[in-house]
Amino acid sequence: MKAIVAQAFGGPEVLELREVPVPVPGPGQVLVRLHAAGVNPVETYIRSGRYDPLPELPYTPGGDGAGVVEAVGAGLQGFAVGERVYVSGCPSYAEYALCPGGGVHPLPDGVSFAQGAAMGVPYATALRALDIGGAQAGDLVLVHGGSGGVGTAAVQICRGLGMDVAATASSEEGRRLLAGLGAVAVAHGAYAEAREAFGGRAFNVILEMAADRNLGQDLAELAQGGSIVVVGSRGPVQVNPRDLMRSGGAVRGVLLFQTPPQTLRRIHLRLVAALAAGWLKPVIGRSFPLAQAAQAHEAVLAPGALGKIVLEI
Repeated sequence: MKAIVAQAFGGPEVLELREVPVPVPGPGQVLVRLHAAGVNPVETYIRSGRYDPLPELPYTPGGDGAGVVEAVGAGLQGFAVGERVYVSGCPSYAEYALCPGGGVHPLPDGVSFAQGAAMGVPYATALRALDIGGAQAGDLVLVHGGSGGVGTAAVQICRGLGMDVAATASSEEGRRLLAGLGAVAVAHGAYAEAREAFGGRAFNVILEMAADRNLGQDLAELAQGGSIVVVGSRGPVQVNPRDLMRSGGAVRGVLLFQTPPQTLRRIHLRLVAALAAGWLKPVIGRSFPLAQAAQAHEAVLAPGALGKIVLEI
């Protein structure tokens, strides 16, 4: 089979397309013939060697994908050969992925493989972040940095669960995308404009994709008892703790890979149900052929993201 293999850590150029053996599922494993793989920023950090823990070299990157069940290992129930699925937590930059049963989820009819490949990290992270922030129906949520994979996921989930949502984007195109998903879309830093659209309300929950730039101002925008959930940050930040004291709020962080397995299973059950109901529709921004994984790694870190980046397999 064809797979992307990294023999060393470094820049995007370490990602090479190679022929490797098709894996054989053991007990409790599922072999999935992939048709699409999701590309996430964390995979660029791992590739560069700036992550802990790091995989043993050589390795095939990835975690998210979608395709059909090819084979099922001994002792595993609930999967049928030919079943459409999406996967999470499996090396997915390849034609076949070997996954633990807990990382394989049904892909409802009408959802494309590319959309399925967008589910694992972005949608699970968005739902986990909203849960950690205590978001409830009727709350006002600000998705700060809303036009990327996690941001568009968060906007859709907020709307589906009955929350009011504002979202920021750096480009007019990104703001149009967010408005089409049901958010009040504003430019980065336009807190007042977002509040005014909801009668001057402060934000009950802020999902922050770039805490190193925005966290200090976020603290001043919280409603009483509100929460900021840090989804992403690329460095340190200076803040005034008195802003947090005034709201009596909280700052929490989310890292999907530290989510307890049982919690993660419940998250995916909820996501599958939302896909089947039709109110979750992952937004695909750009797609690349598998051989262009290096270019996809450059694109996923570029500013102005619009939806999810996927590899077509």
